[in-house]
Amino acid sequence: MQDLRDREAEAPDGAPAGKAPSELKQWPIQMHLISPTAPYYQGADVVLAADCTAFALGSFHADYLKGKSLAIACPKLDDGLDVYSEKIAALADEAQINTLTVVIMQVPCCRGLVALTQRALADAKRRVPVKVVVVGIQGEILSEDWL
Repeated sequence: MQDLRDREAEAPDGAPAGKAPSELKQWPIQMHLISPTAPYYQGADVVLAADCTAFALGSFHADYLKGKSLAIACPKLDDGLDVYSEKIAALADEAQINTLTVVIMQVPCCRGLVALTQRALADAKRRVPVKVVVVGIQGEILSEDWL
């Protein structure tokens, strides 16, 4: 586990124009590897992103990741989705996250991540506001709604 929140978020002086700094503040990020008890999840605003979203959405870091903690998952290709459900509930109950933003692609399989999140949070003791962002395959935001 690595907590990267203290590293400088700005591009170094003299960096070539157009180079955007990473807003990633922790490692690991894959849902099977994260620990809801990690310090960077405590009371945090969390982004749960489908694996493809950061590649389709060029401004993912600046628009959705900045100042937030991250977990990534693929509801179609990943095994052990029951573990994901347990971890989402633990983020709500144990880490007491502030908000959860679920970023998915417009493709049907990504809707599974929203359904999984809703089931997990229905089983959680604590209620957490959830926003769902749907990204088009050409990188446009198709919708952004609070559940």
